[in-house]
Amino acid sequence: MTGSRCVPVLLAAWLAAAAAEGLQQAALPAEESRVQPMTASNWTLVMEGEWMLKFYAPWCPSCQQTDSEWETFAKNGETLQISVGKVDVIQEPGLSGRFFVTTLPAFFHAKDGIFRRYRGPGIYEDLQNYILEKKWQSVEPLTGWKSPASLTMSGMAGLFSISGKIWHLHNYFTVTLGIPAWCSYVFFVIATLVFGLFMGLVLVVISECFYVPLPRVSSERSEQDQRPEEVQGAEQLQDAEEEKDDSNEEENKDSLADDEEEKEDLGDEDEAEEYEEEDNLAGSMDEERSDANDQGVLQEGSVSQEELDAAHSADTQEVVEDSLRQRKSQPANKGP
Repeated sequence: MTGSRCVPVLLAAWLAAAAAEGLQQAALPAEESRVQPMTASNWTLVMEGEWMLKFYAPWCPSCQQTDSEWETFAKNGETLQISVGKVDVIQEPGLSGRFFVTTLPAFFHAKDGIFRRYRGPGIYEDLQNYILEKKWQSVEPLTGWKSPASLTMSGMAGLFSISGKIWHLHNYFTVTLGIPAWCSYVFFVIATLVFGLFMGLVLVVISECFYVPLPRVSSERSEQDQRPEEVQGAEQLQDAEEEKDDSNEEENKDSLADDEEEKEDLGDEDEAEEYEEEDNLAGSMDEERSDANDQGVLQEGSVSQEELDAAHSADTQEVVEDSLRQRKSQPANKGP
């Protein structure tokens, strides 16, 4: 009976010792993490010194696989003279927008405000060699508008922050309150329209407050200035039409002048031919008369040389008078 009584006593003692050990382990504080959580309020700490940042999400399996390696890397941060941080993209969508994180997990190296993207595996050895061997010097830094400290990425952070708040509000409607998803979408559409109208009204009010109306004198002058411009435009059109008409008239005059010159040339040629014909006729008549006179002198023998000369001069005068009359009559005939 004594032996059977000792077994329950031993069991009770063992259970009491196990309970006490459990209480002691529970009383011991959990090992403190060396990874510093980064938020929108303290992210500017990475602008000084050397940092390594990890962007993760609690639901991401790849992020969970690198948690232990990242904790080990953070424990050796003092030896490596580097600070280690992490960013939850679900809780801090603004920071994910500032660094333009599109894949998870994402790692960044920062050295005195100059940021570089680390694209290696999140293993402790690779991370340690990246810092000790200064492999980050061969990586192109994020400069210009891509830098997280730039004004452009600050605006991107604001957009991501607003989108995160809308997503949380949508989850509150659909999960917590149990509202159908389409009702939530209708609410956001109406809210967007109302917000747009409100912003338009604000802009109109601001423009009315800062807009200085012009005096009436200046408005009248502007109207008067506009009128002469219209008159000048009409005058320019009229001038262009008149120039066209003048050019057409000049072309017509030139064509008429060319026709008249051609006619005059033809008339001059006709006159020259007539003059030649007259000269030929006069010459032939002189020859005939001289021949006739010679024959008459030979036949009669009594006509003196003086009479022959007088007759010859009278004939030539008549021929010249006839030619002059014809020349005077030709212009009169060509006129009409």
